[in-house]
Amino acid sequence: MVLEQPGYDELIMYLTQNLALFEKPGQVEANAPSVMVLIEDVIAEQVMMLCQQHSELDTEQRGQIVREVDGIVYDLQEVLSRVLNQAVTREQRAFIDEFASLVKNLFDNAIAAAAR
Repeated sequence: MVLEQPGYDELIMYLTQNLALFEKPGQVEANAPSVMVLIEDVIAEQVMMLCQQHSELDTEQRGQIVREVDGIVYDLQEVLSRVLNQAVTREQRAFIDEFASLVKNLFDNAIAAAAR
């Protein structure tokens, strides 16, 4: 659906262009979750929103989305493996929120294209 599309390659390029956010210390908020916990929570939230907005998706399509999202999270784990257990900084939180929104946009566009 999206993993083999040019948009996903661009998303990964965007991640690599912003790796410096994860390489330098920043201001950690009180009770901040780890980078991994935040990634999982924010992406899961976006996937739930996607499925709610596209109620026409059948079980097979939803399963495909979940499998591809698992692949995206796996890619993030690979790239960010050294910082996954660190508390997230404000800058990292903002990036992860934006990244998750871009993931949702990729799926929104793929769903719209398939409906045409």
